[in-house]
Amino acid sequence: MSLESQPAQQPLPPPLEPPREPILNLPGALTAYVALLAVIHLRVLLPPDLEYWTIEVFGFIPKRYDATLLAAPFPGGTGAKIWTFVSYSLLHANLSHIIFNVLWLLPFGSAVARRFGAARFFLFMAVTAIGGALAHLVTHEHEIAPMIGASASVSGAMAAAIRFAFARGGFLSLRRGDAEAAARVPAQPLLRALRDPRVLAFLGIWFGINIIFGIGSIAVGNEGASVAWQAHIGGFFAGLLLFSLFDPVPRRPAVTADPN
Repeated sequence: MSLESQPAQQPLPPPLEPPREPILNLPGALTAYVALLAVIHLRVLLPPDLEYWTIEVFGFIPKRYDATLLAAPFPGGTGAKIWTFVSYSLLHANLSHIIFNVLWLLPFGSAVARRFGAARFFLFMAVTAIGGALAHLVTHEHEIAPMIGASASVSGAMAAAIRFAFARGGFLSLRRGDAEAAARVPAQPLLRALRDPRVLAFLGIWFGINIIFGIGSIAVGNEGASVAWQAHIGGFFAGLLLFSLFDPVPRRPAVTADPN
């Protein structure tokens, strides 16, 4: 009796894994925000007088809100008292200023933009800019030098990101997947996040850098440039405290003990 030869079975191909997206691959909302900053910065090509006029109209000037001001009103009139709470964050003093802010924004803003989506992200950046402007107004009453720079919004994005960045699977955790998944992990409650040693270490370093070196937003005036570090802190607290109002990702349900 002869044995018929059987064809050798081919091994099954391994299951396909979804492609892993690079963690710093920019989402569309952040790309649009950075492009907007770049286009607006082309104002530096204007003649000097006209270029500074744009700073006076769209920069944040605390003196603009001084009820005792008897001199001629600032350019922009009443409308500038409203729009400059946000518009100042879209202006930058020079190329190094805008590059520095963008580099800080890339890792944290990418995660926040993925998590929030475009509409929430743009609104969040505006709200944190307002938080920075309010902090600057309170601490620089009667100041005539315009403040410009996206640092308050960048600080707000950093604050929002740390609410979920260190959670298991988050983009700063040791166990993370692709960028989209890392941006969608459930966030920690604020009080629990503030007990996380990693979050506390991040906060300590961030506040230390801002207070000692004053990185970011620049106040441009006749006496030169100075750092508006209070605006950074205002934007940071706005992002930290208002994060839950923008976050579309549901919280992880609390684990309850079995009574049996």
